[in-house]
Amino acid sequence: MSDEQFAHEPAHEEQDGHGAGETTPSQETQSQDGQEAQPQELQAEEEQEAQSQEPQPGQEGQEAQQEHETQEAHEAGIGMPNAPRVEPARATDAAIAARREPAVLVLEDGTRYEGRGYGALGRTLGEAVFATGMTGYQETLTDPSYAGQIVLMTAPHIGNTGMNDTDMESKRVWVAGFAVREPSRIVSNFRSQRSLDDELAENGVVGISGIDTRAVTRHLRSAGAMRAGIFSGQDATLTASEQLDLVRAGADMRGLNLSAVVSTREQYTVPARGERIGSVAVLDLGVKTSTLNYLAERGFDVVVLPETATADDIMALQPSALFYSNGPGDPAASDEHVELLRTVLRNDVPYFGICFGNQLLGRALGYGTYKLPFGHRGINQPVLDRATGRVEITAHNHGFAVDAPIDEVSESAAGFGRVEVSHYDLNDNVVEGLNCLDIPAFSVQYHPESAAGPHDANYLFDRFRDLVLASRNGDGAKKSKKNTSGDA
Repeated sequence: MSDEQFAHEPAHEEQDGHGAGETTPSQETQSQDGQEAQPQELQAEEEQEAQSQEPQPGQEGQEAQQEHETQEAHEAGIGMPNAPRVEPARATDAAIAARREPAVLVLEDGTRYEGRGYGALGRTLGEAVFATGMTGYQETLTDPSYAGQIVLMTAPHIGNTGMNDTDMESKRVWVAGFAVREPSRIVSNFRSQRSLDDELAENGVVGISGIDTRAVTRHLRSAGAMRAGIFSGQDATLTASEQLDLVRAGADMRGLNLSAVVSTREQYTVPARGERIGSVAVLDLGVKTSTLNYLAERGFDVVVLPETATADDIMALQPSALFYSNGPGDPAASDEHVELLRTVLRNDVPYFGICFGNQLLGRALGYGTYKLPFGHRGINQPVLDRATGRVEITAHNHGFAVDAPIDEVSESAAGFGRVEVSHYDLNDNVVEGLNCLDIPAFSVQYHPESAAGPHDANYLFDRFRDLVLASRNGDGAKKSKKNTSGDA
């Protein structure tokens, strides 16, 4: 798998032929509501915007007074503590013009959803998935776990708060494509530094707007996540059959290893904050910034390693613990990372894994993994802690899961002793956590850093810290068993 397979191809020269093909009644409605009504909608929006900008009688004096009062409030720090004044961002003319261009989302099964351009124009291919979070689109876009995927937001209005540098979970946008119902026409947040439209365009992310995202979500829930493509601008003039052929020629997420695409190329360290208790080696399989910060806040020097690191590289660091991060791709395609983990576990190094790291621990222990029909992606997944009976609302982003028995303690086929499923999803009974009873190792399938999302599971970073400290006293396995719950 080369990096270019999920690269966004630029819009090419116009070709003969226009979109054609059979359309279901629901698709006809989508076309009529979205495409034919498009010029009237845009014209109405522009007229409304122009009218709103025309000065009304006495308006200039009122605006001057409001601006003066706003400036005084900023200087006094009222309403925005410790925050500098930031002018509201607005999409550039080029980004707004992209919304006038035709676009179509084409699914592998031939289903088509016509809309308007959003972000960059051209074509992009990837796996179509949906994310259910009402907030946190910036964290979603910059989560490396979404590499190779066209993310569809179920929340209807996206882009309201723009984008900023503070909430970036990595240095760039990782999604292969982005689909929304209604992009915000303006940005309304004092922390915003730029619009979402421009961020997508700058990162070359081809998107689509103006489609019925809930209808697409219902289709993906029934048919499952599948290969898809977004075609906009001149690429929208390709025939329906040409577009479908391109989609079906795209890469399937099954058997795909994307760790090399998202991992850091060089080793780096995030220093411990507060009292230092040791160091943790982090294998970067698509790690998020918030995760590294939470580890550093627990007193660890966080040494981040590229995914090419070997067991010898890790043991040479003499780390207090090993951490496997989240990341994209199929865990069945990461044999080298599984063998690396087994070697480190046999050296009694404490281990904590999240998301992809949970799946790789499962494989290292001898369990299988499988692909979920449409995955868990969002910030409202209910997970049961089996030790306490407590339900946590958690943040998820995974399309694969571990195949392990949830109702009994089982024996590791790889010789690591007893293993229990510590957490499972209440929606579908999917394994959401593993706890080793005879070695100092545990993992969860969801995201305890919760960026974005609720912080019900943040205690897991404290549990990891306690496990490392307990291991120094030769009591790691017992401590792991004791601290399955959030009471640690």
